[in-house]
Amino acid sequence: MNKPKILIIYTGGTIGMIENQETGALEPFNFDHLIDNVPKVKMLDYDIQNIQFASPIDSSDMNPTHWAEIAHHVEANYEAFDGFVVLHGTDTMAYTASALSFMLENLHKPVIITGSQLPIGEVRTDGEENLITALQIAAAVNADGSPTVQEVAILFENYLWRGNRSTKMSADNFNAFKSNNYPSLAKIGLGIHFNPDALMKHEAMRPLQVRCNMDTSVMFLDLYPGITESTLRHQLNTPGVKGIVMMTFGAGNSPTEPWFINAVKEAVDGGKVILNVTQCVNGGVHAKRYVGSDRLASVGVISGYDITSEAAITKLMYLFGLGLSPEEVGEYLRKPLAGEMTIG
Repeated sequence: MNKPKILIIYTGGTIGMIENQETGALEPFNFDHLIDNVPKVKMLDYDIQNIQFASPIDSSDMNPTHWAEIAHHVEANYEAFDGFVVLHGTDTMAYTASALSFMLENLHKPVIITGSQLPIGEVRTDGEENLITALQIAAAVNADGSPTVQEVAILFENYLWRGNRSTKMSADNFNAFKSNNYPSLAKIGLGIHFNPDALMKHEAMRPLQVRCNMDTSVMFLDLYPGITESTLRHQLNTPGVKGIVMMTFGAGNSPTEPWFINAVKEAVDGGKVILNVTQCVNGGVHAKRYVGSDRLASVGVISGYDITSEAAITKLMYLFGLGLSPEEVGEYLRKPLAGEMTIG
């Protein structure tokens, strides 16, 4: 049998950092340093190649230009490799995973994103295990030889999660990520145990389409008790903004005072697309359950159901990046494009 061919795309992040001896701060290093600290990779007997960003970055500096760079690397090497492993910092990993899930349309191969909470050169790092497991998942195949994972996923410690369903839940724990509204794609213990019912299934094999234009004319609007009309209107009328992810209370609720609903209605009538996403980490928006959410729906605010905030903002960027009208963006927001939400 041929060896699995895996491409590692190294962007930076804690997994590849090294301590500056003068300042004590962690700084991105190069890929050779990372591999030198994981000699077990050679035991996998895979054909592993790598590409790295010209200047590895901290994930806090990640932006849509970097997402496009990752997507183009996948596109350029799609036919030559069986799977892809993206090494990435944890802070914005869920944003990158969500963005790539939309940008890599018709993806039928694994794109596994991983990183670590401790640098890979540390004695008790989680980076070594995460890298090796990510490579194994990227190489996994079904009985018919097709890839077991055919989507963008995040591998961290004991779980494989759908990328656009994931959120970073801890700044300290090795199990840093969780998908609160969707089951894990695999559990990792003594072995890797895939969950076939949760894995992405494709009705037909279509050519990969990479769409990298992301329109950043979007923003979050977080509600809080005591928000004033002037503050709300100032945010809703932010110059140049086309789409807003409104982070609401509970099951999608907002204040019910007329001034609040009127301000939101004026923004929608003025052409802004507003997506209702709950601030809660579990559950989703139920537009007809309470008066607050029902009134938002009545003035044209779109339900995000159980979508994560990371997937919501990147989905808006992606849809506006396609050059769609506000009405067309609204239609696509109401349905899942890459398994990012459950309707109902």
